[in-house]
Formats: sequence, structure tokens, C-alpha cells
Amino acid sequence: MPSPDSMPRDVARINALLEEILEVEFSFLHTGTIAAALSRLPRDSRKFILQWTRRVSSTNIQLAFEFASRAGQALAAMDEEMISAWCLHAMDTYDSAGLHPAMKVIKDLQGFVETGHLRARAALWEQVRPVLGPFIQGLSGRMLHMEEGGSAWTDGDTLYLPGMLAYFAEEEQNFQLYKALATHLWAHTRYGTLNIDPELLLAPWENRQRAIHWFHVLETLRLDCRLQQDLPGLYRQMRRLQQRLDGGRWPDVPAEVLSSLQESSSTPYDSVRLLRKLYASSPPRLPCYAGELKLEEAWVAREQRLLRDQARFRHALRVIADDISTDAQQSPPFSLREKRQDAGFAELPEMELMIADQVVPVPESMKQLITSIRLDLAAIPEEYLVPAGEGEYDPSLLEDESLDPDDVWGGTYHEEGAFFYDEWDFGRQHYRKNWCVLRELEPQPGDSSFYDQTREKYRGLIHSLHRTFEVLRGEDRVLRRQPVGEDIDIDAFVEALADMRSGMEMSDQVYARMRRDERNIAVLFMVDMSGSTKGWINEAERESLVLLTESLQILGDRYAIYGFSGWARKRCEVFRIKTFADPLDDAVKANIAAIEAKDYTRMGAPIRHFTRMLEAVEARTKLLITLSDGKPDDYDHYYRGEYGIEDTRQALFEARMAGIHPFCITIDREGADYLPHMYGKANYVVLDEVAKLPLKVSDIYRRITS
Repeated sequence: MPSPDSMPRDVARINALLEEILEVEFSFLHTGTIAAALSRLPRDSRKFILQWTRRVSSTNIQLAFEFASRAGQALAAMDEEMISAWCLHAMDTYDSAGLHPAMKVIKDLQGFVETGHLRARAALWEQVRPVLGPFIQGLSGRMLHMEEGGSAWTDGDTLYLPGMLAYFAEEEQNFQLYKALATHLWAHTRYGTLNIDPELLLAPWENRQRAIHWFHVLETLRLDCRLQQDLPGLYRQMRRLQQRLDGGRWPDVPAEVLSSLQESSSTPYDSVRLLRKLYASSPPRLPCYAGELKLEEAWVAREQRLLRDQARFRHALRVIADDISTDAQQSPPFSLREKRQDAGFAELPEMELMIADQVVPVPESMKQLITSIRLDLAAIPEEYLVPAGEGEYDPSLLEDESLDPDDVWGGTYHEEGAFFYDEWDFGRQHYRKNWCVLRELEPQPGDSSFYDQTREKYRGLIHSLHRTFEVLRGEDRVLRRQPVGEDIDIDAFVEALADMRSGMEMSDQVYARMRRDERNIAVLFMVDMSGSTKGWINEAERESLVLLTESLQILGDRYAIYGFSGWARKRCEVFRIKTFADPLDDAVKANIAAIEAKDYTRMGAPIRHFTRMLEAVEARTKLLITLSDGKPDDYDHYYRGEYGIEDTRQALFEARMAGIHPFCITIDREGADYLPHMYGKANYVVLDEVAKLPLKVSDIYRRITS
């Protein structure tokens, strides 16, 4: 390889730039060959490739190197728009699945070219996953993982779905097909399709593939009937998809077969029985939403799950027994009974755990185990109801990884109430999709006397604020020349009378009425609860909110208060201090007192969350006001500095595009260095002393809303 000194000038210059981008000093990558290839490209193409190499390098250096080494091939095969999509797809894959799958995307240039035209209309796994995950978890049954796979199938623990669907010309229809596939796979786990031993099923048949296909056809018909009963709206959507793709030629079986599968009491064994009648004939084509049926893989997973669930269930009984019984040698007898209730669609009736005639409280994790066992075995066997003995099970069976919410659907932490938000990566100049997970939490109530103590402390200031805000609230003013009103507008009446006497039509707008100018403002205060606010700053924030609420009660403006904090991208947290609907009662006052320093200041996700909240509020003027003591920061080292500032700036830009006016009140003396870039020159104020925060906040609010 030539040394930089022996390279032509253009090649040497490009090589130096590549060495900087790819951090050759630390990565030890060889860039000379790439530089020589880039030097032969037209100037605009070379600039385009170098820009994207830099953007990809912000995600991973090795990924950027592989992209740059294929630049010439890419330019020959794709236009710049498709190359951009290729890079973004690789970076998104890196975010969701890691380096190895992302490298496969970059190295499979021809594969991307072949599918690139489809992606414009396709529904993509990384985009639909945040929607499908909560949807599937909302259905009854065991908690299921979701992962990307080459085809659609399930082993009873995990739903595997393809990375892209492009059967239809419209993205929305392809998304609906994803939803139908996921629902049908869920139905395999809910209605017992996977509880058939494949060896017993296939033993009588010479052509195992034909037997599996016929069983899949019959089970698909049976599950269709169950979904039609339990989820009729979704079933109708599935039939519309089938109508569009295959002309609605499903089902294609004798009427008596379909009739027997339509019974709500039908089971997979009915499909086994019907298989004997239909095996000799050619099986029909499966509908578009059926996915694949991999019985052998599912049976292996079921056997492992049964061992795991039995161990965990009996271990949980041991914990309960130890809490109840004082005699370690004498475990109380357990039983289960069905709780009397009207189950919702597709719901399993709830079970109660009993000791003698007493109901025992069951933790949520144990309810999940009961559900999982019943889905596999229909009922809880008696031997399961005996508490485990000391050391009876391998400890690895008791590790509850299958119920870990951090990996329920594709490696992203999910639980009820979680929200997913994109995050702006200024290096790649693109969003990291569904990168941040945010939860709304209730604060532990504090001492509500703090509110009254603060009112007493600032009694004189509050009295002054009341007078000031009374004026700001608006005054009655006379509206003249009205068609209706409480009084006559003398001037308008005289003019109308003169018009009539001169032969013109007399105006009816001769009345006057009083109107009070109505404020139509909604404001959301986002309060920094990061660890750096501990002490004086936290107390000043709480006192500021007391004075603000006193002022806002006078104005009548609608307002909400939320705290925010977090720890890395999977634990962004906002704390409901006061919603727009809440009155200023003792609960809200206790919540204000409960505001305390917690973790870090990842601002992008909370701003996007509060933007969504404000978008739902009907108001002429919408404000998002931040009370903070410093710049964006997080435990993730990359969020500190420019990355966090740019993500916050982008989130604020999104808020402005939604018609929301952001404003920041900070006590960070260095705020003037970064706040103009984030908020704009006129949309922030820096207070030089913590003690001034309570004294100034109400005044600042008055100025920005008057």
C-alpha cells in the first residue's frame, strides 16, 4: 500500500479525511484503496459518499468503513436517495439488532437493490414493532416475545415476523397484514394449536409435509372461527386482506368440515380427526395471514416451558407456604378454583388460589404462570400444587427471564403505560426510531403542609402577585355596533337613522354589549428533577410552583405540572404532579412537596411526550415552560454535550411545528452558551441566583403570556 507521501494530491487529501472520519489512529483501518477509488468519482458523488461515511461513522466505525468500501458499487446500482435509505436501514438495524445484522445489510448490496423499490410502500418491522407489541400484550394469554425472523411463525413463547411486508401497494395495508399475522400466531398459543405432539400427529402418514399442511389448513379454519367470535372487527379486516390478495377463495373445504370447526368447543383434536378424512386430497392454499406452522420446534419449546413453569409455580407456592405456616415440615394444602366472573373476549376465567376455604392473594408473576400452564395443559395438574422442596429444582429454571419486560418484544423495555419516542442523532442526521422508553409515574405524596408554609413565607409577595394578575386577567370592554346587546349604541343609532332618512336601508347593528376578554391559554410546566437539583435548587423549584399555582388560580389559565428525570434511554420518567384536569387540591399540593432530585436530564423524550399532551388540548395559545438548572445530560456518555443539545433542539423544533411555544427558565450561569441554540434568542431567561427563582417565575410567566 502506498504511503501518504507517494499518493497523488487528491488521493492524499481524501485519505486524510477518511482517516479522520474512521479514526484510523485507533481503529487501524486501511483507507488508501478507498481513497483512490473515491478520487476517481465526480466531485459531487465523492462529496455525497464522504458525507454519508461520516454519518454512518457516528453509529459505528466498522459499519462506515464497509459502506465506504462499497461506494462505487452502490453508485453504479442505486441513485442517491436509495443509497441514503440503505445507510439509514443499516443504522436502524444496528440500533435494534446490533453490529452483525447491520453489517449483513451493508454487505448485501444486491439484496437491498432488489428490495429497495419495495421498501417505499412496505411496512417495516422496526416501524410496526412498537405498535404490535402493546397490541399483542393486550390480548389474553401468556406474555409473548416478538422478534424479527425470516418468516412468520411462533414456538409458543416468541412470535417471529418478517423484517418487511410489501404485498400491497399501500403501506397501511401492509401494516394491517402484519397485525393479522401477529394475531393469528397469538391464536396458535391461545387456542391450543401447539399442544399436539407432532410425532403422534404425523406417525400414520407417509407424506409428513402433506399431513402438516392439511393440519395447518384445518387449524387456520378453526382459529378463523374463534377470531370471528372473539375479535370480529379484526377478523373482517383479515378477510378483506384475503379478498384483495387471493380474490377471497378461502375457505376451500367441504361445508361439513367447516361446520364442525365452527363450534366454540372445537379443539386441535377435531383438526386431527378431520385430517384423516381429507389427507388423500390436495390441500388448498393457505390465506395470506396464516404464517407457518413449525410443530416440532414449538413442541420442543413447550416441553422446556413446562419444566420451567412447573419449577417456578411450585417455588412460588413454597414462598407462600413459608409465609403462612410456622412448621417448615408441614406445608398447607393448596387448590385452585375458577373465580366466578364474566370473562371478556378470548379471556381465560381468572383462577383463585385456595388454602382450605381461604383465598390467598396471588402476585402478578404467579398469575402469568397459571395462565401459561393452563394454555399448555388446560388445567393445573395436582402435582403442581405441592410446594417445592428445598433444592428440588435447578436454580437456572427459577430465573424468570421469560417474563423480563426488558425483552418482551424485540429487546426494548415494555410494560403497560410505556411510551416510545424517536431520538434525533445529529451525527447521522436522522432519528433513532423508538429509541427512548418513557413512563408516566405517580410521585410518592409529600408533606402537603409545605404548600401552606411557602404561602406564609411569601405572603406579601403573593398578595402583590394577586393584584398584578387580577389586572392581567382582563377587563370588561364595550363592543359597539352589534346586532344584539344590552344597550343602545347612540352613535351607531344616529348614523343608522340618518341613513334611513336619506333613503338608505337602516343598519341593525345599533347595539352595544359588554364582553370580558377571555384568556385561552394552556401551559405545561416541565420541572427538572435531575440529581443536580438536590438541595437549594429543588426547594426553590417547589416554592416557585407554589407561587405559580397561586397566580394561575387568579388567571384561570389551564395548566399542568410534570417533573422529569431518567437514567439512559430505556428509563425516561415523567412524574404527574398536576394534570390539566386536576383541581388544585390537597393531592396536588402534596405532589408539589414530593418533587425531589432523582437521576439525569435526558430532555428530548419528555419534550416530545409533553408536546403530544399539549396537542390534545384545545387552546389558542399553548406554552411549554421548562424549569431547569442545566443543560441536557444523561448516564449515557454520548448524550452529554452536543448530542443531547441537538436532540433537545430538534424536540423543541417539533413542538414549535405543532404550534407550541417553548420557553426555558434556568439558573445555569452557562445557559447563555447553549440556550439560544436550543430555544431561540428570545425564549429563555437565565437567573443568576437560585434564591431569585421563586421571586421571578410568576413575573416571567406574566410577561410571556400578556
